[in-house]
Amino acid sequence: MTNLPFRAHYLFPAALASVLFLGSLRIVLDNLQNSHHTCAFFRPLSGGYRVIRPPIRVSDEETIKDGCNIFEGKWVQGNGSYPLYTEESCPLLVKQVTCLKNGRPDSSYQKWKWQPDGCNLPRFNALKLLEILRDKRLMFVGDSVQRSMFDSMVCLVQSVIPEGKKSLRRDPPRKIFRAEEYNASIEFYWAPFLVESISDHATNHTVMKRLVRLDSISNHSKQWEGVDILVYESYVWWMYKPTINATFGDLEHVEEYNVTIAYKRAMETWGKWIETSINSHSQKVFFMTMSPTHLWSWEWKNGDDGNCFGESEPIQRPYWGTGSNLDIMGIVKDVLGKLRVDVRLLNITQLSEYRKDGHASVYGERKGKLLTKEQRSDPKNYADCIHWCLPGIPDTWNEILYAVLLQDYRVS
Repeated sequence: MTNLPFRAHYLFPAALASVLFLGSLRIVLDNLQNSHHTCAFFRPLSGGYRVIRPPIRVSDEETIKDGCNIFEGKWVQGNGSYPLYTEESCPLLVKQVTCLKNGRPDSSYQKWKWQPDGCNLPRFNALKLLEILRDKRLMFVGDSVQRSMFDSMVCLVQSVIPEGKKSLRRDPPRKIFRAEEYNASIEFYWAPFLVESISDHATNHTVMKRLVRLDSISNHSKQWEGVDILVYESYVWWMYKPTINATFGDLEHVEEYNVTIAYKRAMETWGKWIETSINSHSQKVFFMTMSPTHLWSWEWKNGDDGNCFGESEPIQRPYWGTGSNLDIMGIVKDVLGKLRVDVRLLNITQLSEYRKDGHASVYGERKGKLLTKEQRSDPKNYADCIHWCLPGIPDTWNEILYAVLLQDYRVS
């Protein structure tokens, strides 16, 4: 320092002060984007500074009332507040779910709001969720229905993240969305049966030739280790036929199992891993109940021989479709009820049962390609009444997940 010009002695402190001031200003501006945050501040450490972030403010209006079952309620008009994003505002959406872009003539399916009986779901706040996810990983595990929940969550948060500070990477069997400034990731992991199967390739798989290893999960579970928030789902791949080919213990001995027996054994295998591998103090685990199908319109419209094609409104009366298997629902509740680790059930089945209007129908993809004009003219054979359009029903599933995470944050 003694050899520096006289003015330089003053430039270094001035430059340092400027850097610290600009850094502080950036933090203040970032926090002002969320009106519920107060300003972050620096705390000196040996060798530098670290940011101390204030807790998120959770208002009474954002709190689920005691005794309120958020899974019971009805669908009401969103009065202009829905959808929470659009196909245009979320360029990360895949063709399978962009029903409007694919030619669907109506958008009414986007505009309904789930209204629980006796309380309200908090309005989804992307900045608050990202703050909850700071330095964490959220992973959705399951099949293509679960992948749509991942796609929905990415669309719900990506618009508040500046360009250059977010990324989406496909690393089969995973998709990984990163929010760099939050050091947070939202991920999807393909495991349609949860346990291992010959259908575990993320893109090259078939439903018809199913073979499941009911006692083997390690190839999957090593990808789940240490994930902060895990959301599991597995149903529709089990339901192709009443029986399924599977092995248990001996890989050379393939046996034809009743689906409900096979499902229970697979869930028990998954449950053993949960009990031995999940730290309830640092990790959260959720299990989503079955996503319903609407394959036969006679179930809600007497004498009709169609399906979900052409439906534009929810069912507004008590309804449970034959595509939702009560035995499978019972197995899930039984297995979760016996676990020593807390796994919370996201019971989205009944609320989704009402939404016969929300499916991709003939406005999605089959085998990676949009339906042809001829195929669209034959909805009885080509309508997809399993997958959902986005924006749509999976957004509500994520609103419910957000409400629970926000509730956890408030009481932690």
